Amino acid sequence: MRCCQLRLRCEYATISRVNELLAGYHRFRRTGWPQQRANFESLAQTGQSPKALMVACIDSRVDPAMIFDAPPGRLLTLRNVANLVPPYQPDAAYHGTSSALEFGVCVLEVPRIIVMGHGGCGGVRALLEGAPQSAPEFVGPWMQIAAAARDRAREQASAEDAQLFGEYEVVKISLANLLTFPWIAQRVADGRLQLDGAWFAIRTGQLKFLQPDGSFALAEPPLLAG
Repeated sequence: MRCCQLRLRCEYATISRVNELLAGYHRFRRTGWPQQRANFESLAQTGQSPKALMVACIDSRVDPAMIFDAPPGRLLTLRNVANLVPPYQPDAAYHGTSSALEFGVCVLEVPRIIVMGHGGCGGVRALLEGAPQSAPEFVGPWMQIAAAARDRAREQASAEDAQLFGEYEVVKISLANLLTFPWIAQRVADGRLQLDGAWFAIRTGQLKFLQPDGSFALAEPPLLAG
């Protein structure tokens, strides 16, 4: 009897979550789709030509399209744990992030790549404190991409400072790794591609951009024109 009750509760919770998503879809069909229909039809007809490729975290609180108020077709979004870019390593292994970069840069010819970190990043916390026990297989090895930042982050005055320092450093490491891709480095060198670093504060909604001196400052409009 107890097992049946637990199963029914799980099934009810699953149905409730699905219904919540379906309710969102139907709201989109009632309001969002009529407003965006012409844009979607044009994109279906002519294809996409995004203004930027966003490398962002998978964190559900950090949605690049919402942050930049971008309509469909404006941003090509690449999301993974802690918005990390691995070094260029063409081999027979599976490279989800690198393949997305190759498609965006070499096929769609995006003019800008923005690496956007964020406050309270769980991936950075895993880098500093170790991966969660419930995620032992992939998160820890993935965060080793940013291992160079770990010791410097731990030297900060407080845990909060270390977390913020790590979030900033992950952005810088990803930008440096982008330049290990020859087809990115060449486009940057000849002016066809611009690289930017950014950081988003979930609590305040403020966006900061990486400055030439290595600091992060509040973004000044406009960033994406057109």
